[in-house]
Amino acid sequence: MTYCVALRLEAGMIFASDSRTNAGVDQVSTFSKMRVYEKPGERVIVTLTSGNLAMTQGVIEILERRARADEATRSLWNVESLYDAALIVGEAVREMHRRDAAFLAQSHIELHSDLIVGGQIAGEAPRLFHIYSQGNFIEATDETPWFQLGESKYGKPILDRVISPATPQKEAAKCVLISFDSTMKSNISVGLPIDLLWYPRDSLRVGLRHRIREGDPYFTMLRARWAGGLRRVFAELPEPDWLD
Repeated sequence: MTYCVALRLEAGMIFASDSRTNAGVDQVSTFSKMRVYEKPGERVIVTLTSGNLAMTQGVIEILERRARADEATRSLWNVESLYDAALIVGEAVREMHRRDAAFLAQSHIELHSDLIVGGQIAGEAPRLFHIYSQGNFIEATDETPWFQLGESKYGKPILDRVISPATPQKEAAKCVLISFDSTMKSNISVGLPIDLLWYPRDSLRVGLRHRIREGDPYFTMLRARWAGGLRRVFAELPEPDWLD
């Protein structure tokens, strides 16, 4: 399983993904689900992937081949807008479906993938898109400034309560990591390491890339204090009198 989060804030953008993949409890591996296309001063485009690993790796390979082709080939390196980047990713998803879906259906295997594409290209504001398995997509708005992929239900409540476009980047990063902790606490198919990227608005260059591994001091502290804080607040809440 997978858990990925991307936020579009007034100050910039945060992308985060776990690195665990599994095909049963005895086949657990680590694969990065984040790809970054950066041309400082011109563009930063980030992709996050979720779903069938063969499918998502195939999609990324198609995007990489386009990126290595000549300048006449439309790719993430030369599109004029993030909307066009989302179109290219959607086309790659559909190409993989045309190639593999019928064969996998014979074995009753569903070819499923979801991607997040976001960043900024010079001349336009930062943008964020969620691409579905069918290749279509939606864009983040001020009312819905973040997207999740994969095992989203455990981390969603904290994002719903905290995140808005005006949330400062450090507070937003803290919230994202708490959402990961909540997800990992309830689902063993999501796990460390976590890849996190911070993109400052209008900088047109990556601000920070950080991999959070087992034993990371800040994440370890955050998990312990969040758990302790929840238990303390729960104990302070009044009990229901009508159960006397």
